[in-house]
This record gives sequence, structure tokens and C-alpha cells, in this order.
Amino acid sequence: MSSFINSISKPTIIDLPKFLDPRGNLSFIEEENQIPFKIARTYWIYDVPGGEVRGAHAYKTLQEFIVALSGSFDVVLHDGNKEQRFHLNRSYYGLYVPKMYWRSMENFSTNSLALVMADKSYDENDYIRSFEDFRSFGNEK
Repeated sequence: MSSFINSISKPTIIDLPKFLDPRGNLSFIEEENQIPFKIARTYWIYDVPGGEVRGAHAYKTLQEFIVALSGSFDVVLHDGNKEQRFHLNRSYYGLYVPKMYWRSMENFSTNSLALVMADKSYDENDYIRSFEDFRSFGNEK
């Protein structure tokens, strides 16, 4: 694992390898190479109706890497004190989201496709679904 990838501790845009070819371009993600974790679960979000928001929760221990494979959307992150907005609109970079960030995804363009890779399998007990609980949980740490 590269030292850069190993040292990431905050939300970060990570450039992915990009191979240009007249027949079509290629990018890829390798666990513990481009992203700082082993992939345990992959899911995608698509066909989001205009104006809808996805996410609106935090994870106690799970970390993610989010890529806009098609179209665009915003990932809004909050650490309990300040908010950051990341606009994802290219398939050759993605957003690393560490644990304990309140996250939501919004402003989905038509036909957008969000690919999300996580370091843990689904566990309802890892979710924090109320922003007030998230802030309280963070202050306890």
C-alpha cells in the first residue's frame, strides 16, 4: 500500500489510474492500492428521482469510496462541526469517506450512477440515523 493511501484520515478526492484509448478509456480500483481498505461490499445507486437525497446517515466504523460512474451528484459531508461538499462527475476519481462523517448525496443528474465500495458488510448497528445522535456520539469520543 502506498504511504499516501495509508496516511489518509479525512475525506479526500483520489485520482484513479486512467488509460486513454481511441476504442474507449479504462480506469480501475484495487483495494489497498488506490483506496485505503479492503473491499467487503460494493453497491450502486441509480434512477434517483429529481430532488431526492440519498444517505443522510453516518457510520461508526465503516469507511467508503464513492465514484460517479455516470452523470454527476454531490456528496455532502459533515464532521459535527463543519460541512464539506464534493461534486463528483468523472469516472476516473472518487471520494474517500472515513468513518464518523455524516453523509448525504444529492443533486443527482439524469442517468447518474454512483458506485460505492465499503470496507465492511452491511450492519444496521453501525448506522447513526439521526444528526443529533451523530453529534452526541462524536462528542462522547
